[in-house]
Amino acid sequence: MADQHRGGMGGGAGGYGDLHRGGETQQRQGAMMTALKAATAATAGGSMLVLSGLILAGTVIALTVATPVLVIFSPVLVPAAIALALMAAGFVTSGGLGVAALSVFSWMYKYLTGKHPPGADQLDHAKARLASKARDIKDAAQHRIEQAQGS
Repeated sequence: MADQHRGGMGGGAGGYGDLHRGGETQQRQGAMMTALKAATAATAGGSMLVLSGLILAGTVIALTVATPVLVIFSPVLVPAAIALALMAAGFVTSGGLGVAALSVFSWMYKYLTGKHPPGADQLDHAKARLASKARDIKDAAQHRIEQAQGS
């Protein structure tokens, strides 16, 4: 009885024709969604194009109005802009170097207190290789000294 209400195998209601019409409905809904998406994209794109044109026009008008003022004040503005750019670069550089120094000090503290910061294995390996090379050079130097004293 429940199958008849759902359109299962049964009499006239819910047969093959109903399933075929349901597929056409889904195709129409899919086509409508595609058209709706295209209309929405066209509307959004068109409005953004209009806004970008208005912004371009406003920029051109602002430059036209501001150019005489910039030309009159350029002997003052250009050196001031250069000085401001150099000061900003100096502050950014000093801040970056300060952060780098703090991170190096933090890494060194972790390494010296026995914690295992990233790269500690590489440092230990490099230290061992350097000590090995130093021993090799010391042994070679002692060997040459002994050869020179023996002859």
